[in-house]
Amino acid sequence: MNNQFTRRRFLKQTGTVAAAAAFAPCIPLSSPLWGAEDTPGSKMKLGMVTYLWGKDWDLPTLIANCERAGLGGVETRVDHKHGVGPALTASERLEVKKMFADSPVELLGPGTNECFDSPDPDRVRQCIENAKAFLKLSHDCGGTGVKVKPNSLHDGVPQEVTTAQIAKSLDEVGTYAGEYGQKVRVEVHGSCCPLPIMKEIIDQVESPHVGLCWNCNGQDLDGKGLEHNFNLVKDRFADTVHIRELNSGDYPYQELMNLFVGMDYEGWILFENRTSPPDLVEAYIEQRELFETMVAEAMEKGV
Repeated sequence: MNNQFTRRRFLKQTGTVAAAAAFAPCIPLSSPLWGAEDTPGSKMKLGMVTYLWGKDWDLPTLIANCERAGLGGVETRVDHKHGVGPALTASERLEVKKMFADSPVELLGPGTNECFDSPDPDRVRQCIENAKAFLKLSHDCGGTGVKVKPNSLHDGVPQEVTTAQIAKSLDEVGTYAGEYGQKVRVEVHGSCCPLPIMKEIIDQVESPHVGLCWNCNGQDLDGKGLEHNFNLVKDRFADTVHIRELNSGDYPYQELMNLFVGMDYEGWILFENRTSPPDLVEAYIEQRELFETMVAEAMEKGV
């Protein structure tokens, strides 16, 4: 982290960060994307997850590239080069907080692999404590929450036992999150990702600080289809959504944007991309423009 902070000071001294910001789009990153604030869908915000795109950027580069691409927020994967993890000292956490505060980019918090499905109670307990540590990290660094996973069903264990265990764990983590003004974002992931299973889990969670992070899985289209599955859980959405490349594959992203605009979703739509373009910033700009076009079409339809 010391090398990253030295680089940040160098960039500030040379004006590189300010120059990068000049490439940002005319729409302020902190403002609603379109129209009046009472227009359905106008409060959605666009950002990124450092899954594959951005995994090799240090923190100053990550912030500068988000500015250049017109992305207003970032969920940081905890094992990537930006180095925002629980090992940070108190002073390093304050430095991370200041770096984001000095930019138009918002730190949404860590994206973790902590999950609560294991038949081993000791492993579940460790994951709960790890999640709490990440929530404290997010709080200290100026983030707003932490992404976790449910995650799997296990042979020989009844589904209802696993879903109840996950829900109980999430309630404990959610109570802790509330003490620090944080959110727990449960990514729709793993063998728990079919939406009826996620509904079974979240219906047992009482904490208001826990919500679901829609993840654009193929299973979203199963059964009665996207709209039905979306409606099963939309009342328990968290403030983050993960999407992939909008011009790759056959996921019905326009229909999804119609649904988010129709419910007047107010959270973050985050790119979690998986391809390998030669210029990541240009690729993000292309994806942002596609997103804006899809949302504008949904608004025009008045869905």
